[in-house]
Amino acid sequence: MVEIGYAVVPDFRRQGYGRAILIELLRRAAAEPAVKTVRATISPDNVASLATIAGFGFVKVGEDWDEKDGLGLIFEVPANRSR
Repeated sequence: MVEIGYAVVPDFRRQGYGRAILIELLRRAAAEPAVKTVRATISPDNVASLATIAGFGFVKVGEDWDEKDGLGLIFEVPANRSR
């Protein structure tokens, strides 16, 4: 399993960069035969990131609490779905 993360500088948000980053991260994960699952942990308040992963088959599999970041929703998708 690999966990992905991405960020877009505020001035460049809502221009498709997050989606483009996600596409490349999924493509890279799918290219590695040993990677079976791709995970993303997203704050429930991060509406933009939740919307970005929505069309990529991610399924909520749990929640996590981090002392620094607070609640995170854990999503996973099979890596081979984009192979």
